Amino acid sequence: MSITDIAGLLGLNLLLIVGVMTALWTLAVRLKDVSFIDAVWPMAMLLLALATWPRTDGDMARKALLLTLVAVWALRLGWHLLRRWRAQGADGRYVVLVERIEQKRGWSFPCTALVFVFLPQAVLAWLTSLPVQLGQVAAQPALGWLAWAGAGLAVVGIVFESLGDAQLAAFKRDPANRGKVLDTGLWRYTRHPNYFGDACVWWGLYLIAAETGPGLWSIAGPLFLTWTLTRWSGIGVTEKAIHKSRPGYADYVNRTSAFIPWPPKRA
Repeated sequence: MSITDIAGLLGLNLLLIVGVMTALWTLAVRLKDVSFIDAVWPMAMLLLALATWPRTDGDMARKALLLTLVAVWALRLGWHLLRRWRAQGADGRYVVLVERIEQKRGWSFPCTALVFVFLPQAVLAWLTSLPVQLGQVAAQPALGWLAWAGAGLAVVGIVFESLGDAQLAAFKRDPANRGKVLDTGLWRYTRHPNYFGDACVWWGLYLIAAETGPGLWSIAGPLFLTWTLTRWSGIGVTEKAIHKSRPGYADYVNRTSAFIPWPPKRA
């Protein structure tokens, strides 16, 4: 594909995901709740991978590997987040965000939800998923050691994230743990095993794509995801809320790695 063809592919994919997010925004307006967007996020990236498949002539093995891995990741995470939203209702982070913007700017809920939640999420999902879009473009070369290393990293990320989510869900189900801090299992070595697993998945997908010329340029996706998990809307926002509800969390922060798994510090 020429540069013009690739630009057209990415442009149409962006229009597709903006259209999908706009349709979901109408549902959010009816529900007066935007927080189901978390469950939509991984499914949006799977949609972009699927939409790219029939419009590219890349190596079929690479395309199949990318699509399989992103599908396993997205379906598992999307279902997990959807069940959490159905069980817990509106996410307090989004409630605070929307209310703050409504008060500061004097905007209505529909306007705030569209401009500050759904349209940005469309663009960011498109950006993050560049590896599974550009990785499907080139017919050469065939899968090599870098791609298989990436596949291994992605699998590690899926397992790590899944196990971390399962451990947290089991911890929360026990009433005796109310107000306590989970510091066993994977959570002993990193305060955010789910975020670390996410990053591994997308860096792995990037390595698969990076064996090709177009795929090499998709590095913006995993770079952005890692930055947002560690510096923007991930660790900082999550931990700000936890500090208020769990008195022992400060000690946990002092001894436990924020992101990359590492043995805890000794008291």
